Amino acid sequence: MTKIVNLNKARKSRTRDERKAQADVNSVKFGRTKTEKTRDHKITDKQVRDLDGHKRE
Repeated sequence: MTKIVNLNKARKSRTRDERKAQADVNSVKFGRTKTEKTRDHKITDKQVRDLDGHKRE
């Protein structure tokens, strides 16, 4: 005999797996750690401050 499968659970499980796979792809493509974001933000702020410091009034 074959095993009885609840089609709703199978569909939801398949959808959940597909979303998880897409999330993994996106995290590799777009993801940066909080440390990287903070470092880049600090570098940008320093560049802006340095540029403003060289402006003549």
